[in-house]
Amino acid sequence: MTPRYEELAARISARFGAGLVPVPSGCGELTYEVGKEDLLDCARALRDEADFRFEIMIDLCGVDYLAFGQAEWETSDATSTGFSRAAAREVIVPPADESFDTRRFAVVYHLLSISGNYRLRLRTFTGSGNPPVVPSVIGVWQSADWYEREAFDLFGILFDGHPDLRRLLTDYGFIGHAFRKDFPVSGNVEVRYDPEKGRVVYQPVSIEPRVLVPRIIRDDNRYDPGLRDKPANG
Repeated sequence: MTPRYEELAARISARFGAGLVPVPSGCGELTYEVGKEDLLDCARALRDEADFRFEIMIDLCGVDYLAFGQAEWETSDATSTGFSRAAAREVIVPPADESFDTRRFAVVYHLLSISGNYRLRLRTFTGSGNPPVVPSVIGVWQSADWYEREAFDLFGILFDGHPDLRRLLTDYGFIGHAFRKDFPVSGNVEVRYDPEKGRVVYQPVSIEPRVLVPRIIRDDNRYDPGLRDKPANG
């Protein structure tokens, strides 16, 4: 981290204390986690106070941490399961009484200070509620409008206070949220043109889900550089 960012981190720590929790970064960038109940107050302070002046929100994205950190590709030994997450078609709309892991869904805000030439990321988790909800920051940064609609469309995250929260990228009548980790990789519905009806029709997807078996790392002379070119009688 550069001295300028170290100074910014010190000012943030002095101003917000435990309200902003630093997230470790491998590339020297500043990322903080904030509780969703403190999100709006923190956002306004970062925008308005002279020590920060993050006038612009340049991006907002949803994140699904389902099975985060779990290894899917065990390549030392052959497996019969392979990469199976979201290969099977399951319930794509969770029952209303089902809750989520408190750290499954998150929203990440990418902020830019023009006057200070700083960049900053904020991350807030939605909690266990179903559907997941966080406050809208559109009253702080107008640029959040379509970004929040995109996160709602693809992850099913609701933004409380958004004036026009509706789907942005998927088709009318789309069911589910395509960027959730448990959404089937082949989808649920396909669209085709029916020449007899003379119109586009919707139908259940015809692709059969399948499990991908990972490549196996072998240690014989076909792959080991130390053995590959060794004479057979050597």
